[in-house]
Amino acid sequence: MLRMAIIWIRMAGALTFLSWRFFIPQRLYMRITMLIRLIFIACAFALLACDSKVVAPESDNALHQNAPAERRQVNVYSARKEALIFPVLKQFTEETGVVVNLLTGDADALISRIANEGELGSADILITTDIGRLVRAKQQGLTKAIDSEVLSQHIPAHLRDPAGHWFALTTRARPIMYSIANVKAEELDDLEDLAAENWRGKVCVRSSSNIYNQSLIAALIIQQGEDFSLEFAKGLVANLARPPKGGDKDQIKAVAAGQCDIAIANTYYLAGMLASKDASQVAAAERVKVFWPNQSNRGAHINISGAVITRHAPNPVAAKELLEFMLGKEAQAWYAAHNHEYPVRKGVEPSEILRSFGTFKAEQINLEKVGELNGAALQLMDRAGWK
Repeated sequence: MLRMAIIWIRMAGALTFLSWRFFIPQRLYMRITMLIRLIFIACAFALLACDSKVVAPESDNALHQNAPAERRQVNVYSARKEALIFPVLKQFTEETGVVVNLLTGDADALISRIANEGELGSADILITTDIGRLVRAKQQGLTKAIDSEVLSQHIPAHLRDPAGHWFALTTRARPIMYSIANVKAEELDDLEDLAAENWRGKVCVRSSSNIYNQSLIAALIIQQGEDFSLEFAKGLVANLARPPKGGDKDQIKAVAAGQCDIAIANTYYLAGMLASKDASQVAAAERVKVFWPNQSNRGAHINISGAVITRHAPNPVAAKELLEFMLGKEAQAWYAAHNHEYPVRKGVEPSEILRSFGTFKAEQINLEKVGELNGAALQLMDRAGWK
């Protein structure tokens, strides 16, 4: 009898695994989910009623296998690669006993999946990059407001939603990067100066479709106005050394190769190259240096990686516990050392490589508004001819 129950449960686990790994239209997904829950699970527990032992379903993406059925769990949808988050989740499980089911994927696709899953969704937490995506999830009604003294104490007010829908886990800076061979630091000042004629044909930046650039321009709109931001975008486009292509690392490599003298990129990309085991990446990164713009006024542009608890989270209590754990000193220190992003918790040092870039004054603006203006920023970039 027990063997039959295990077979039923394994079949349920296999189908559940498929529902986690492949996109299924909402109606079909709902029907399959109902069948899984009502038929397989019901049958399994009916069979187990005749036996005193409890056997948990096997899960391919659980951090702990064969966990007792009564054990708590939390389901995490993460746009961060597994290697960049798994050790923190593993430590959480070891300290609390809460099983973490981790699903990684494309940031925008995960938001769409949560929306499609609706009330029958599995996600408890969405971890993603950029304020634009966090605000989009909130605007679509996919998030749950929570009240946490731990999060409020350790996350500065400008790095969390006043209503408690999203919270920063790290900050990431997007400064100017320049060729050590061709540019002197004294030639640089504010980000806006990159639109000046003296930088004609010397700038590399990625596409306007990139959300990091959309948030950069959204922040500029808030602080300098739409007309000023449009003129800046037009000037920047006129100064491009080549049509936008590739990611931030590609812009850094282009500077190193002499294709341009200036790039706009997130610091963790340069840090990752410097820490790489690939000698060619290290060599390229060593030809480039960080310059912190706008230090005499508003500060350098920053963004965040962050998390939300989903509106229909099946395990909201465990989800809150996990978010609070990720703001602990140990978790923040691990993030800083391995992801090369800046901790949000005071008292936790950035990685040695980030410290080598120097200290800087950062923007302190309404990130919620930055996220809300992402669409307007993209329209402005289109008007400026930013491909």
